[in-house]
Amino acid sequence: MNREELANAMTIRAKQTELGFFESNGHREDEGESKVEPYVGLEFDSAEDAQEFYNIYAAQSGFKIRIGQLYRSRTDGSVVSRRFVCSKEGFQTNARTGCPAFIRVQKNDSGKWIIANVKKEHNHELELPGQIRPARIQRKTFPAQRSAAPMSSRTGIRSFEEDGGVIDLKRLKREEEEGETKLGFVGEPQKGLEFNCANEAYKFYNAYAASVGFKIRIGQLFRSKNDGSITSRRFVCSREGRQHPTRVGCSAFMRIQRQESGQWVVDRLHKDHNHELDSPTDASRRISGTPKVFREEVMSEIENLDLIETNGGFSLVKKGRGSNIGSDWYNVLLDYFQAQQAEDTGFFSAVEADDGKIMNVFWADGQSRFSCSQFGDAIVFDTTYRRCSYTVPFASFFGVNHHRQPVLLGCALIADESEESFTWVFQSWLKAMSGQYPLSITADQDKAIQHSIAQVFPGTHHRFSTWQMLAKQHENLGALLSIDPEFKYEYETCISLSRTPNEFDSKWNMLVTKYNLKENGWLKEMYRMRKSWVPLYLKGTFFANIPVDGSMKNYFGTLLTAQTPLNEFIIRYEKGLEQRREEEKKEDFNSFNIPAVLHTKDPIEEQCRRLYTLAMFKVFQKELLECYGYVGMKVNVEGAISRFMVQKCGNGDEKKTVAFNASNLNISCSCKMFESEGVLCRHALKVFQIMNVKELPSRYVLHRWTKNAKYGILRDVDSGGGSQDFKALMQWSLRKEACDYIDAGAVSLERYKLAFEIMQEGRRNLCWQS
Repeated sequence: MNREELANAMTIRAKQTELGFFESNGHREDEGESKVEPYVGLEFDSAEDAQEFYNIYAAQSGFKIRIGQLYRSRTDGSVVSRRFVCSKEGFQTNARTGCPAFIRVQKNDSGKWIIANVKKEHNHELELPGQIRPARIQRKTFPAQRSAAPMSSRTGIRSFEEDGGVIDLKRLKREEEEGETKLGFVGEPQKGLEFNCANEAYKFYNAYAASVGFKIRIGQLFRSKNDGSITSRRFVCSREGRQHPTRVGCSAFMRIQRQESGQWVVDRLHKDHNHELDSPTDASRRISGTPKVFREEVMSEIENLDLIETNGGFSLVKKGRGSNIGSDWYNVLLDYFQAQQAEDTGFFSAVEADDGKIMNVFWADGQSRFSCSQFGDAIVFDTTYRRCSYTVPFASFFGVNHHRQPVLLGCALIADESEESFTWVFQSWLKAMSGQYPLSITADQDKAIQHSIAQVFPGTHHRFSTWQMLAKQHENLGALLSIDPEFKYEYETCISLSRTPNEFDSKWNMLVTKYNLKENGWLKEMYRMRKSWVPLYLKGTFFANIPVDGSMKNYFGTLLTAQTPLNEFIIRYEKGLEQRREEEKKEDFNSFNIPAVLHTKDPIEEQCRRLYTLAMFKVFQKELLECYGYVGMKVNVEGAISRFMVQKCGNGDEKKTVAFNASNLNISCSCKMFESEGVLCRHALKVFQIMNVKELPSRYVLHRWTKNAKYGILRDVDSGGGSQDFKALMQWSLRKEACDYIDAGAVSLERYKLAFEIMQEGRRNLCWQS
């Protein structure tokens, strides 16, 4: 049955309502041949029929649809309700406008599906009727109940109609086992060669590759801007790209393009390889199977799934890897993601699959993503689960907010501890956070993690987690440290008290020579990586005061551990999240409503009390009070730059050099506290006192430490690309503030009038600026 016939003959049973009665042709009796309109009470035989109906209605009206949230029965897990939404619902991409139009169908006791809610209004311009063709809807049964298999019906989208351009790998594998993969023609690929479907082209190129001596992968695809259908596909040599050591950037490929007739034609071809080929026999035995897939933003076009092939360069996974995540976890998490995305327009999730098996999982809600725009400059990749036997390998990203509290920046389940897994997780985090690189990251020192960080975060300073270093140190030097106190003293002095690279090198060489440790492999490796753990080399990199000794507590504390059982995971996760965010709200309230006590008459103290949060003001105030116990002496002048020697009264050993530029008030201290923590040190403040500076330049009061940190301009917008990259985060932030504003304004009629007048004035100001 074609689309036109469906519009006229779809089995639609309508109940008698005040709105009228629908005949089986989908029109009201009293409206003749008017356009099909959805209304509450309209009945369908199945959810699929409802989707077809709304799809045709959308095409007639001038918009496209997607499948939205589903709801399951708490009794048996079967789907009892579904939403079909405008394709511009949500804010996950720049093309989406948060359109509220939708229909929700609900299953009744008789098994029929009835429209329970409907909203027809859109917040964007519609296309002219007839400009949009009804999208091809896959005729398949919606999942009726939860599946315990690793690849549920929501994740196992592998085969559509062949002329749609999707490669049906299950079918190909089945045909191969049954000996049906041979085509009527086998030969050299050439431009103009025609195929009936994409499957056929894949089989041809696969057979050709085996006969020549190489393997293939499915490469890039292109979709139509009109209806999203696949219009072009590339099949590439398995050694294309350079994401893995086995890949050498081979440029051999075959591209096919869909014609108006439905045929697929080879329109581009490159046969030359830049590597030696295998023998035809060896290649035919090792033809690559199912390609890896990457799924992000679980609520997407097909049951809100956006499946992206990793051959395009995002997900880098070796085949055949095992997973340390139980299959039941995926179903629980994907249901949670689906529910969250319906409520939180900024929610992001990504799922990686390898050879039909789900591997790594990443997610971050809207608040975490927005927090990252302000506090993502220094992050911790917390893999506490590795310290003990675990049920699930749960890892988290967190940073430090303006109250020096931990703030969540994303979570992940890690299938295995390979470089590919860590790379995928870091890339997912980076994509969720609009591509903003952190200045520093604290993470374990495994080579897999080191290589992944170097690849995904170029220029980011990787600091090793202390717990793992101490464990390795005990393993390799434990006996010597416990037996020889002199060695322990010299070792710790070398690491902690060296002030210059030359001093560190001198002490280190003397240490390994004196104790005959030149051939100690662990010490050799640690010296090579000294910039990632020796305090001297960490000084000057911004770590937001995240403790070097690793004393900052895990974000979820004891609520969420590696032994947390499946049935409690989501409950504990949300409880931990709620507790942490309540603590942040409490500190926000205190900072705005409880004035800190001043201890001096210095106008700089009053300035910083007005700007900093309570927690950060205490940090600054301590440095200010300490500076009164120091003296400064000008030792050198070069033009506008004066150099001071600042030392503590009565302690000649503690000396710091401070450079001050009188022309622009720039100041820097050799202790590098401002560069590391974002707060001016006592030495710099002493020089400001000497030079009679009464107000700190704004550049020395970091916005991330102020009371208004969550409400200011997004961090480094100009340095990380255009404002379009941050549009979703800006919309999320404004919408969240608007919700709080509405709640406050709706308390009484007087407040409502005031809130409305303020909103009108604000809108007028925005219009004038545009």
